[in-house]
Amino acid sequence: MPLSRSLSMTSLSGVLPSWEEDELPVEDLLLFEVAWEVTNKIGGIYTVIQTKAKITADEWGENYYMIGPYFEQNFQTQVEACEPPNPAIRKAMDALIQNDCQVHFGRWLIEGSPYVILFDISSAAWNLDRWKGDLWQTCHIGLPYHDREANDSLILGSLVAWFFRELTDNLGDNPNVICHFHEWQAGPGLILSRSRKIPIATVFTTHATLLGRYLCAGNTDFYNNLDKFNIDKEAGERQIYHRYCLERAAVHCAHVFTTVSEITAVEANSILHRRPDVVTPNGLNVKKFSAMHEFQNLHSTSKARIQEFVRGHFYGHLDFNLDKTLFFFIAGRYEFSNKGADIFLESLSRLNYLLRVHKSDVTVVVFFIMPAKTNNFNVESLKGQAIRKQLWDTAHNVKEKFGKKLYDALLKGVIPDMNSILDRDDFSMMKRAIYATQRQTLPPVTTHNMLDDSTDPILSNIRRIGLFNARNDRIKIIFHPEFLSSTSPLLPMDYEDFVRGCHLGVFPSYYEPWGYTPGECTVMGIPSVTTNLSGFGCFMEEHVSDPSAYGVYIMDRRFRSADESCNQLTQFMFSFCQQSRRQRIIQRNRTERLSDLLDWRYLGRFYIHARHLALTRAFPEKFNMEPITPLKTEGFRYPRPFSVPPSPSASLHSTPHHSDVEDDDDEPYDEDEEAERDRLNIKSPFVLGAAPEGTKKQPGESVN
Repeated sequence: MPLSRSLSMTSLSGVLPSWEEDELPVEDLLLFEVAWEVTNKIGGIYTVIQTKAKITADEWGENYYMIGPYFEQNFQTQVEACEPPNPAIRKAMDALIQNDCQVHFGRWLIEGSPYVILFDISSAAWNLDRWKGDLWQTCHIGLPYHDREANDSLILGSLVAWFFRELTDNLGDNPNVICHFHEWQAGPGLILSRSRKIPIATVFTTHATLLGRYLCAGNTDFYNNLDKFNIDKEAGERQIYHRYCLERAAVHCAHVFTTVSEITAVEANSILHRRPDVVTPNGLNVKKFSAMHEFQNLHSTSKARIQEFVRGHFYGHLDFNLDKTLFFFIAGRYEFSNKGADIFLESLSRLNYLLRVHKSDVTVVVFFIMPAKTNNFNVESLKGQAIRKQLWDTAHNVKEKFGKKLYDALLKGVIPDMNSILDRDDFSMMKRAIYATQRQTLPPVTTHNMLDDSTDPILSNIRRIGLFNARNDRIKIIFHPEFLSSTSPLLPMDYEDFVRGCHLGVFPSYYEPWGYTPGECTVMGIPSVTTNLSGFGCFMEEHVSDPSAYGVYIMDRRFRSADESCNQLTQFMFSFCQQSRRQRIIQRNRTERLSDLLDWRYLGRFYIHARHLALTRAFPEKFNMEPITPLKTEGFRYPRPFSVPPSPSASLHSTPHHSDVEDDDDEPYDEDEEAERDRLNIKSPFVLGAAPEGTKKQPGESVN
C-alpha cells in the first residue's frame, strides 16, 4: 500500500534553532579551499567539496574560491573560463604567469558555481628540484624522485604558497584570508605558507589518515592496537614515510585541525599526534536527492528497471518470483577488506543456508558495484539482455495481433474462438522464443571478463562459498566491476536511480572514516547496513535512539570478533527478509525522514566554527570568537518511532513470509502522527559550549 510522506526536507526547520555564534564579516574576508579533487573526480573528497560548494557560495558570495590542479579535459568540460572579480587575485595570478607558470580561472559548473583557480603543474615542473631543496631546508622532508604523486603535490603546494604570498602582498591587512586545505596532497601548500610566515588563517582537514588506510588494508587489528604501532617503522616499511611526514607536518602547522568523524579523530590522535580541534561531519545536498512525496514511486520505477535486467541475466533460470525478490548491494572503491566485502560474502553464505532451511520463497539478488580491471562485457551477460529483448518483441507482436482479432470479433458481437485467434505461425514463433531461453550453464556471477579472474578477491571467495547462482540457492550474486552509467548497454542506470530501486545497501566496512554510500541511501529512503567503525555509523548512533527502527543497521566490528560480526550481519539481513512489503514501506518512510540529519545546511556549521577558530588563532587582535569549550555534536536525537513496539522482535515474524502479504496484526502505523511526534522530540541540535548549570540534558533526553 502506498504511504504518503508527511515531512519534506524543510519540515523540521521550524524546531531547529539558528546559528548562535557571531557571524563572520565575510565582506572583509577571502575564503580559499585547496584540494587535489577540485574539478578532479577521484574519491569521496570530491563529493565533499562538490556538495558543500552551494552553502559555502551562498554564505561567502564572490569572496569564495577553490584551488586545485589544472587538467585540460576537466577544465574544458566542467569550467566556464572568466576573469577574476578581485583585482588582487588577478595581480597574483599574473605574477605566476609572468614566471612561466600557467594559472587558469573560471566558474566550476556545479551547484553554487564557485570560482576556481587551477594551477598547471606540468608548466611549473622545471622548478621541482629547487622546490624540493626548499622543502628540505624548511622542514627536512625529502621526496623520492619516483613518487610522482608526492612530487606533483609539492609542485601544487609551492604554487599555492607563491600565490598566497603575492595575494597577501597586494591585499595588505584587509581583507584577511582564510585557507582550508584538504588531505595530505594539499599539505605542502600549508607547510610552505606557514614556514614563510604568510599572514593567512589555515585549516587542515584529514578525511582519512594515510597510514591508517594502509594498515587496515593489510588485515591488521587496527583499532585495538592504535597505541601499540611504531608509526615511523610502519610508514617506512610501506614506503610512504615521506607522505606521512607531509601529512603530519601539515596537521601540526595548521591553526585548526579537523577531521570528519569521531572514530577518525581517535585515529588521528594516535597516528598524527594531534587531537582534532573540530569534527566536521560530511553532508549532502538533501534537496538534490530528495524526491519529496514521490520517493516511494521512484523506488517502484527504478526497481522495475532492475527487474528487467535480472530477467535477462537469469534467462533460463528465472524460476524465482520477482515480486518476492529483494535487491541488496554494496558499492565503492575495490578495497576488499576495508569495505567489508569479505565479511559480506561470508554472511551471504550463511543467509543462503538460513533461507533454504526455513524453506523461504524470498530470493535475494546481491549486486557488487566495485570497479576492477576488465577487458570487456561478458558475452553471456550481453546475450541474456538480447534474449530478453527478443522475448519482449515477440510477446508484443503476438499481443498486437491477438488484440486486433479480438477487437474485430467483439465489434461483430461474437465471442471469438481462442484457438482461431492465434494461428500455427504464432505458436511456432512463441516456441522458438521459448527454446532460445534454454541454457546449459548457470547464470554468470560477473557481468564482465575479468583480467585477474583467478586471483580476484571477490571471485575467489565466491568459489570458496559456492554461490554460483544455482537454482536451489536463495542468494544470487552479480558482480558488476564497473561504475554504473545510464549509457551502459547492459545495465543502463545511473547510480542514484539504481540505489533508489534497491531494498538494502550493505556496507560492513572495517575502515571508513565517514562513508557516503550509506548516507546516500538514507537521503533516498533506502535502508542500509553500516558499522561502528565508520564515521556515518558513529554519527547515527549518537543522534538516533534506535537506528535500526529507522532502517540504519549498525554492525559492531570494533568490540566483536569477525565471526560474531558476521553472524550479526547475517541476522540483520535475515530479519530484513522476514519483513512484509508494508513493513518495508513504513521503514523507508522512516529512513527518508533522517535525511535532515545529513543536510549541509546543518552540518556546514561545523566548517563555520572551524573558520571562526582559525581566525581567532591567526589574528587574535582582530577576532576573538573562540568559545570556552569545544563544539558539541549533541542534538537531533531522534526517538524510537512511536509505532515500534518495546521489543524489536514483536514486529517480526519468526519465519520468513511472502513479501506481498499484508497481515492483519502488522504494527499500527500513522505516518503523519509518527512524523509529528519525531518533530516534537528532536533535541536542539549541535549545542555550542557547555549547557548552563542545572539545565544539561542527558543523551537521548527529549525536549518539547
